[in-house]
Amino acid sequence: MDEQEPGEQRFLLSGDEAGSGAADIPRDFKSLRALIVARRPMLPKRLLQVADFAVDHPQEIAFARVADLATQAGVQPSTLVRFAQTLGYSGFSDLQAVFRAHARQRWPDYRERLHTLSEPDEERAPGGHDPLRMLHGFVHASRVSLDHLEQTIDGAALEQAVRILAGARTLCLAGTRRVYPVMLYLLYALRKLGIRTELLDNAGGLAQRQTELLGAGDVVLAVSFTPYAAETLDLSTLAARRGVDVVAITDSPFSPLTQVASCWLEVAETDHAGFRALSATFALATMLAVSVAERREAGA
Repeated sequence: MDEQEPGEQRFLLSGDEAGSGAADIPRDFKSLRALIVARRPMLPKRLLQVADFAVDHPQEIAFARVADLATQAGVQPSTLVRFAQTLGYSGFSDLQAVFRAHARQRWPDYRERLHTLSEPDEERAPGGHDPLRMLHGFVHASRVSLDHLEQTIDGAALEQAVRILAGARTLCLAGTRRVYPVMLYLLYALRKLGIRTELLDNAGGLAQRQTELLGAGDVVLAVSFTPYAAETLDLSTLAARRGVDVVAITDSPFSPLTQVASCWLEVAETDHAGFRALSATFALATMLAVSVAERREAGA
């Protein structure tokens, strides 16, 4: 454990003090951010590093492990705990819960997104919506997503993913909610290409049992984006614990999926008025299906 800096002790709350003020500490990100900014001038060097990192990287704070966050912030893990206690939280996990709730609320529900589209806009046609302009917005968002994927994809990780998937005895697909159409397409494409593929769709509530029956040579392809689907994370974690390779497609190095995956690929979809298309994800999925079939045929 790293030593406290001179003057740091006076900013730390005792357990009793933290407990007595637990009802007063921020439970929403906006209030928490305001508290961090207000306390910033009084913080010693190491805690100041954590404060700045937390404000600049809320998504990472929400989902990454303490050890990984400490490395990113350039401090010891114990410093993260002291930072949380300085603000009145019982520990770092208590503080992290606020960031996690904020990350899950980042994308408004569909009614709110429709309301955003309905807000007055002088460029829209008077008296209603302009479908053509809306189409331009979604096409532009898709184009940005595709360009970003092409420019940022990790070639080595892509090769590793194809190699792992091509060597699978059975491919099991894990992905729910928004990415479910991608999984259905992969199921269709891979089976048409002659590759044994199963979908962990929880039909009959049997997704966990399906995962428990996986063995040597099987591979899970998991897809999940913010806010990460708990079902996908749970099934991927269970598979990894059983020694099954997990290939993940996700949107950040700090995604929980990266912590259990043997290999992961990053896709960041651009949104239009809060609605995110799946253009880049479908492009990557199609490439994986075709590349896996091609690699297996060449190997045969």
